[in-house]
Amino acid sequence: MKVSVDRDLCYGSAECAYRAPDVFEFVDDYGVVRPGRAETGDDPRVREAAERCPSQAISLTGPPAQPPGPAAG
Repeated sequence: MKVSVDRDLCYGSAECAYRAPDVFEFVDDYGVVRPGRAETGDDPRVREAAERCPSQAISLTGPPAQPPGPAAG
């Protein structure tokens, strides 16, 4: 799944950076997705950050990542 933060909605609670610091950071008083971290798979911490964002500024789009299947052999 892909994660993004709408800066027009974000009011800087930093809740996202607290809940998933490897994906989000706090820059210029706003939560942002760290460079290279927009594709998060199905990280439960990112889902929690989106659900608990007080301004509802975090969007999760696309299907959750599927776990790798058994190796063909």
